[in-house]
Amino acid sequence: MGAIKGFMEYGRETPPVRPVENRLKDQEECYAPFPEEKYRQQGARCMDCGVPFCQSDAGCPLGNLIPDWNDMVYRGRYKEAVELLQKTNNFPEFTGRICPAPCEGACVLGITEPAVTICKIEEMIAEKGFEMGFIKPYKPEFRTEKKIAIVGSGPAGLACADQLNTAGHEVTVFEKDDRIGGLLMYGIPNFKLDKKIVKRRLKVMEESGVIFKTGINIGVDKSANELKEEFAAVVLCGGSQKSRDLPVEGRDLKGIHFAMDFLPQQNKRNEGDTIPEEISITANDKNVLIIGGGDTGSDCLGTSLRQGAKNVYQFELLQEPPQERTENNPWPQWPKIFRVSSSHAEANEREGKDKITEFCVSTKKFTGKEGKVSKIHGVKIEFGDPDPKTGRPEMREVPGSEFEMDVELVLLAMGFVHPIHEGMLVELGMELDARGNVACDDKKMTSVDGVFVAGDMTRGQSLVVWAIAEGREAARSVDLYLMGVTQLPHSEFLK
Repeated sequence: MGAIKGFMEYGRETPPVRPVENRLKDQEECYAPFPEEKYRQQGARCMDCGVPFCQSDAGCPLGNLIPDWNDMVYRGRYKEAVELLQKTNNFPEFTGRICPAPCEGACVLGITEPAVTICKIEEMIAEKGFEMGFIKPYKPEFRTEKKIAIVGSGPAGLACADQLNTAGHEVTVFEKDDRIGGLLMYGIPNFKLDKKIVKRRLKVMEESGVIFKTGINIGVDKSANELKEEFAAVVLCGGSQKSRDLPVEGRDLKGIHFAMDFLPQQNKRNEGDTIPEEISITANDKNVLIIGGGDTGSDCLGTSLRQGAKNVYQFELLQEPPQERTENNPWPQWPKIFRVSSSHAEANEREGKDKITEFCVSTKKFTGKEGKVSKIHGVKIEFGDPDPKTGRPEMREVPGSEFEMDVELVLLAMGFVHPIHEGMLVELGMELDARGNVACDDKKMTSVDGVFVAGDMTRGQSLVVWAIAEGREAARSVDLYLMGVTQLPHSEFLK
């Protein structure tokens, strides 16, 4: 695939980032335009691999036919590229922007050279699809008269809705928030995913026949059992929304918030909403501490910088990842190495640091004044050898490493433990697995007949690309359940 010697003629390139001083002044996406010819050159780098691991279980969870559409981009065959990409991925304009690209980690070229620029090529194909009119509303030739309810409008719910609508069912998506999109709308900052991109896709889906209803929290505003009676099938796509807490002294002080209380507010401001002063959370002119070094922590970091934080700090409990793969992390596994996100690059430059994140830090307690947080008390930790029984290394405090630091805003970004149980899941008497997620069989059916589940609600906290795969697989199972047969495809690695 690609040019025969493309990988020898061209080096890896990605779209340039806008200057930090400019992008911290707005909420626009970080990347600057990239000439079409550059994308074609990057497509040319794709080799004619005997086994393309980029589309294996170590690469793309959706099984995207990556070498084929890389070649099509190289040859300027955009219509074919769009059609092929949409066979496996409902929303390439999302994944091309926010997926960490496990496909690139499994790229065969990546064994000895920088991997093919797969993710940005995917984004380019999607944008070409909209620009040239290849991505447009699709209305099925016939309707089955089967009504299906989907609870939650994140990537899993939207993918499931898109697939089921294509199969001719009447699909209604219920969302508890005031706008459709779930984490795509309120969890991911604009500088990573501009909301006009989300709205553009939602418009296509709505014109294709998908019904969206906002401001309805199933299990609170509307009975879950009532929903089950009204619809032939129900698919739960509510995500993993129970944030991991930090149960230490002083946690109840004002100024300590979950990341997902902070991030949606900025996205709402971007949409023109006014946040009441009594609940407003802002980093402006504050010493901000972010606890947690993952994607959510990175999003808090970039948002805090754009809000005008005085100083920003980030602590991570775990050890700093290595610069290169270790022996126990061989190709084509996802490379567990140190990475610098766009937000970290911004912080490093603004703060004049080589690395904004401090690893191996444990929070001991918070103290405050007049009920508001003013200091964090922490300690450095170190890890010993793995426990023979659990495989987990012993964690111990480093003697004499205790410290305290002035903070006025603390954002807890330590991940999510499981879906919210109260309300809908309790009402349905839903069986849960050992981790507190919704249990299901290999056809995504829950313990309640006719009720299916997809995405983080059953999988646990994961990637957007896995959520899309889950939604597609649930749609196939629902179609089979209702009709006895289905032409909807399996999600490649969820069979």
